[in-house]
Amino acid sequence: MRILIITQDEPFFLAENIDYLLRHLPDQSNVVGCCLFDASPFGRRESFVRKVVKTLYIFGPGFFLHYSVRFLANRFFAKKKLRNVLLLHGVSIIKLTHSINHPESIEILKSYDPDLLISIAGNQLFKKSVIELAPKGCLNLHTALLPKYRGLMPTFWVLKNDEKETGVSVFFVDEGIDSGPILVQDRIQVDNRSQQDLIRHTKKIGMDAIIKAVKLIDGDDYSLIENNDDEMTYYSFPNRKDVRAFLKSGKRFY
Repeated sequence: MRILIITQDEPFFLAENIDYLLRHLPDQSNVVGCCLFDASPFGRRESFVRKVVKTLYIFGPGFFLHYSVRFLANRFFAKKKLRNVLLLHGVSIIKLTHSINHPESIEILKSYDPDLLISIAGNQLFKKSVIELAPKGCLNLHTALLPKYRGLMPTFWVLKNDEKETGVSVFFVDEGIDSGPILVQDRIQVDNRSQQDLIRHTKKIGMDAIIKAVKLIDGDDYSLIENNDDEMTYYSFPNRKDVRAFLKSGKRFY
């Protein structure tokens, strides 16, 4: 099965997890390319300066300093960068000059003849032309238990709302936001984790969930879990007030 991954060049968590995914996918899986977009934590494409200013304003100087140091360490010293991981596994890196839904982008993706698309930390909404590009569909990993916590930064909201349980959902993408039918869902206890720990853990079990999903699709024998709109909750990116409430409740970013 020919697989095409769609992700962003996120410097903190994705390299080690995509390395794990590529090492543990079934032998019959062939990752033919990775469509790699610039990192965009706010769910939209913004300039580097705007991302810096926004991060400092919303999360404060402590958070900003912590992740600035990690960002610089990754950029100048890290051996395991996402681009390096992809090259190590012989995966072609696809850089698009337009949005993923642009006709020119569609033609480029089609040229890789994928059977299955897998979106991991995707930062664009897919239209029908992308969703239906691969015959076996388009999967997405969401680090929460859908239909709850649709939207952005679910690990933040799970902690802020003092949930005892969370997890990951691998679902078939439709034209809504995190609204497609669920193929694999795994649960974990939140315990006393910081947000950084929770991101790291859900990303890891998310890779295992993707591997399960690929095996199910390859065997063409699976049932779907309803992603019921009547039970959904949706969260956008937090603001300064949300961050203050998060910290006041004793929750930790790292």
